[in-house]
Amino acid sequence: MQLATIFIGFIIFGFSENIKGPAIPRIQFDFMLSEAQLGTLLSLNALGYLLACSFTAYLTKIWGIKWVTVTAFVSMAVSGILIFFSHYYPMFSASYFLMYIGNGMLEIGLAILSARIFVKNTGMMMNMTHGFYGLSSTVAPLLATGLMQVTIGGHTLDWRGMYMVVLLLSVIPVVIALFSTFPGDDIPHEDRIPFKELLKDRVIWLMVLVLTFGVVSELAVGGWLVNFLEKAYGWNTVNASGMLSVFFLCFALARLFLGPLTDRIGFVVSLIIFSGASALCTFIAIFGGESVAFLFAASGIGIAMIYPTVMAFIAKRYPKGSDAAITLTVTLMGLGSVIGNYLIGGVTELVKRMAGEDSSTSLLRGLQAGYGFIGLCAALCAITGLILYVHLYKRKEVI
Repeated sequence: MQLATIFIGFIIFGFSENIKGPAIPRIQFDFMLSEAQLGTLLSLNALGYLLACSFTAYLTKIWGIKWVTVTAFVSMAVSGILIFFSHYYPMFSASYFLMYIGNGMLEIGLAILSARIFVKNTGMMMNMTHGFYGLSSTVAPLLATGLMQVTIGGHTLDWRGMYMVVLLLSVIPVVIALFSTFPGDDIPHEDRIPFKELLKDRVIWLMVLVLTFGVVSELAVGGWLVNFLEKAYGWNTVNASGMLSVFFLCFALARLFLGPLTDRIGFVVSLIIFSGASALCTFIAIFGGESVAFLFAASGIGIAMIYPTVMAFIAKRYPKGSDAAITLTVTLMGLGSVIGNYLIGGVTELVKRMAGEDSSTSLLRGLQAGYGFIGLCAALCAITGLILYVHLYKRKEVI
């Protein structure tokens, strides 16, 4: 029952985060939003996500992980119903904000629950559960597109009905969770690691850097790969989107099948190897030309392993303080990833201007520099992991 809650939870999490792609143009048209207003909407939702990440660990101490998880799923289901009835922008934006609050709570709740349950083969199980998130993320845009065209009783679901149908799937893990018992809530508060002590731990700060660099490199591909292939190589949208789909497929399969390696060779060594491999694939793909563009997709194999392996490390190192450790790392990672995406755009524009706006190669050089920043983040993830390994090796605390 606990495993079912986690696996189904990650599937629904992947759906809720990634069905927005096909829906956003329709939302923008229905509410007549400008690009700036749309950007503000998504930024506020990202803020709601980070806000939920920051208070979920506190709620876990008060309510217990079971009720926090149930609350996250219920808030997502309720937001789906509210979105369906949102015919005015203020109500829609509030409903959408609630969905992201639920997403943030679910992110932390599932991570805490996984850390408590997967005490054996932690790396394999963490990667496998996140692999289901990758698979549902791959399917989500296709699911959304299909549902928006479904007609029931002469009424087309469109984007409102699609959101309601998908988010009401959250009721399934709610029922499972209500009939389950979850471990860890019985740990006395005095046995948990104090938050102040955690802040003094150099290891947790190095892990924040590893996770931030890794996640920036991971998330940026979704926003920049299609753009790069279309503008740098003149690919059409179908082929460029196909390469992105292959990236997500490599990403999901790596998490499903390479997890056991992290337990065998060690979590920190795994972080160094996989992030380094991703950086190498990215740099070769950028400067090797169109003939090696497939390496953009292959980079997903390495970068996919970073997030779940960090969660496995935290579960092992802080068995009685995983709640606070996960909240700290994920919240700071969220802030870092927002900054990272701004920097990618800034680097692209800066190099393009330096190469000369009228130059035939200026756009290509700018795109290469911007995408190179994504590879640089993967490389910095490996370098930070190496610093962490040396620090732990000296203290004989390598996991």
